[in-house]
Amino acid sequence: MDVFSGAGALPAALAMGLFGLLLGSFLNVLILRLPQMLEARWKRECAQIQGDANPVANTEGASGTSLGTNTGNASPSFNLLSPGSHCPACKHALAWYHNVPVFSYLALRGRCAFCGTRIALRYPVIELATAALFFACGWRWGWTAEGWTWSGFCAALLALGMIDWDTTLLPDDLTLPLLWAGLIAAALGVTPVLLADAVWGAVAGYLALWSVYWGFKLLTGKEGMGYGDFKLYAALGAWFGWQALIAIILLASVIGAIVGIALQALGGLRDGRYVPFGPFLASAGLATLWWGPAALLGLIGL
Repeated sequence: MDVFSGAGALPAALAMGLFGLLLGSFLNVLILRLPQMLEARWKRECAQIQGDANPVANTEGASGTSLGTNTGNASPSFNLLSPGSHCPACKHALAWYHNVPVFSYLALRGRCAFCGTRIALRYPVIELATAALFFACGWRWGWTAEGWTWSGFCAALLALGMIDWDTTLLPDDLTLPLLWAGLIAAALGVTPVLLADAVWGAVAGYLALWSVYWGFKLLTGKEGMGYGDFKLYAALGAWFGWQALIAIILLASVIGAIVGIALQALGGLRDGRYVPFGPFLASAGLATLWWGPAALLGLIGL
């Protein structure tokens, strides 16, 4: 039973939005630290394979919070919780009140309290985006299992999109749990997608981009996308069913083309003149959640 039904939709949305604001601060950490943790893990594994007696420690990178990141401090216990948040410039540890989502950024006027270094605007933007997504889920589905499930789905897509944009990585640590979560949600009836549709959505999503990848590679000798894109598309198929896959891939392609053309015109393309596809798949997944596949196909004229 929805404990915030009817007139209580607004309290549900506000409560979930507040939780999303707090979670957004953690997503900032996840987005920045997870790729660095993975890189450190790969270095250790390579060192072990090569028989290095002193494999590389998990020392890459840094603490990401609403107030900045630490880049380059060695720490054998580097993970999502350790070391604590501190300024990337002066290395001063941050107090809890320096990490209050959005409000600390505003109170400090976007600068470190100790050295005055400017804090990246992306931190409060991600926090506000997460809060908005959770608020929207609370408003639409209320304080229900479905509302919280879709909120988690939105948070995962936001994190994956940002990580891929920053690093061109779509970590298995996020894509595979997202895929399984979609199948489990369908099996439990938490989402309206039938389990059979979810399973075939995952299969078709993976095989579709896998086929495109190998076709492009055989024709050009180049890799047009990464395996993470296959897994993210499979995850979206699990959440929405195979029926939504065409709408998702078409919308992602349209968004990607628009952004790519804009970046090219502005000279913003990175080395190799490519744009990661994951952020556009994530954007299309969020659009599908709110408007549905049929509306999206109509939007792009199909």
